[in-house]
Amino acid sequence: MKLLLLSNSTAPGRDYLEHALDEILDILGTVRQLVFVPYALADHDAYTAKVAAALEPRGVEVTGVHTAADPAAAVREAEAVFVGGGNSFRLLKALHTYGLVSAVRERVADGAVYLGSSAGTNMACPTLRTTNDMPIVQPPTFEALGLLPFQINPHYLDASPDSTHMGETRAERLEQFLEENDITVLGLREGTWLRREGDRLTLGGTSAGAVVFRRGEEPEEITAGRDLSHLLTLPAHFDQR
Repeated sequence: MKLLLLSNSTAPGRDYLEHALDEILDILGTVRQLVFVPYALADHDAYTAKVAAALEPRGVEVTGVHTAADPAAAVREAEAVFVGGGNSFRLLKALHTYGLVSAVRERVADGAVYLGSSAGTNMACPTLRTTNDMPIVQPPTFEALGLLPFQINPHYLDASPDSTHMGETRAERLEQFLEENDITVLGLREGTWLRREGDRLTLGGTSAGAVVFRRGEEPEEITAGRDLSHLLTLPAHFDQR
């Protein structure tokens, strides 16, 4: 199984995917055709064109899955699948509508590369429950792709001591999630990503690193380059108050 899961697709002062382009090309290896899943945004053509503009100059041909007569069949024939960011509720609903949940699972298990960014990274988890997004649509279930046995919170933000915001911090929201569910959550800060190859999982990207949340434990800071393969073996229990 080959996964590259980005917290974000655009870094400040850089073009779309530029900050992670070398890592994307590295995990793709000799793969030069990619199926893009644009359902997290409303304008599928424009979104696909944006991805193509970033990848095709580097020799990677991009095809929007929405242009296929049978999206699930297109995924099952793909060498690589990139699920882009946007609204994760809208994305998950579309994945279920077009039969892509089982198609992606099967194809990735067979060796296709899975690239995810933001909402696409959320989709690699067992469930949608640690997204930051507003539920603008209602998917039939919160069950996602389950390519990992733990949860991710992309765009993880640390609380600012100077903020006047009076609502919950991101950490508090994740701790509330853990009050109801016994499963590890990885908060991915901007500019970071997870890379999985088989049973090996590593944190990459900037020095911002990530934070691991576990039920009943203090959050643990994780630095870039850290081997996180042990997270692939941890049990997960939902609705365990």
